[in-house]
Amino acid sequence: LAILLFGLGLGTTITFASTHWLLAWMGLEMNTLAIIPLMAQHHHPRAVEATTKYFLTQATAAATLLFASVTNAWLTGQWEIQQITHPLPSTMITLALALKIGLAPLHAWLPEVLQGLDLTTGLILSTWQKLAPFALILQLQPSSSTLLIILGLTSTLIGGWGGLNQTQLRKILAYSSIAHLGWMILVLQFSPSITLLTLLTYFIMTFSTFLVFKLNEATNINTLATSWAKAPALTALMPLILLSLGGLPPLTGFMPKWLILQELTKQGLAPTATLAALSALLSLYFYLRLSYAMTLTISPNNLTGSTPWRLPSTQLTYPLATSTAMTICLLPLTPAISALLTS
Repeated sequence: LAILLFGLGLGTTITFASTHWLLAWMGLEMNTLAIIPLMAQHHHPRAVEATTKYFLTQATAAATLLFASVTNAWLTGQWEIQQITHPLPSTMITLALALKIGLAPLHAWLPEVLQGLDLTTGLILSTWQKLAPFALILQLQPSSSTLLIILGLTSTLIGGWGGLNQTQLRKILAYSSIAHLGWMILVLQFSPSITLLTLLTYFIMTFSTFLVFKLNEATNINTLATSWAKAPALTALMPLILLSLGGLPPLTGFMPKWLILQELTKQGLAPTATLAALSALLSLYFYLRLSYAMTLTISPNNLTGSTPWRLPSTQLTYPLATSTAMTICLLPLTPAISALLTS
């Protein structure tokens, strides 16, 4: 486990530190290869299937990335990440990285893969695995602006629509992830600092949500109804975490949406901003559905159902407490955080 986690960290760090496309590609490959044993560790057919799907999509994306960087070297004679000037390799690399993080319309693998994993590996996949490709997307400026906006808008819409009909929590979280990534990509070319801020707040909110589900050992909506007996205080806070993910004021999740809509309007993209804001309503519906299932319904209290509540959880509460506080209370710090990011 230590070696695999070290490999994960090292892969991301190599991609962060690289200026050469081959080194960046190598970091991404290390990342993929390190998480695969973590995904398949339970030897459940569903987990193995998810791992295979993940491996195939990531290998495709990495191969496309390598092909695009070789094409770029052939056309322009340079390997630097910052120096992508030709539109062909630039578009190919953007699409390859979009496939790596799961932006719509290249998103279809993400809900399927996340559904087959346990919550801890799912958390790593939803947060840590997004870092390395994002570092490369941020360095790709200026890439095709229309392409980024189309990717962003389709992701926010599909992330909202796809989650409406789901009962499995991991699939809902996957669609939520697609929608959030869409918001980040929308504003990427106008203000990379806001994109980073959105990524960080998304990490904090997702971390809280996954840890709550892990504490309740919940993988579908119905199981959430038993959480009141296990952790009543946490059950009361959970709607706030979910609504923060949905982006309601006065919670932390409102901050990135507010700044992104403001930035898009400044750039004269009011229709895009309107569409994005409307798609946030779709996501809000399924967060409200989860909140309702968790706090406003009581599970039928029969003996077979009541045993799992009585077992004490072995999960550490400190990370959950910290991330929950940050998920709910960081909105007043918006001016300070913006100043930090822009300086």
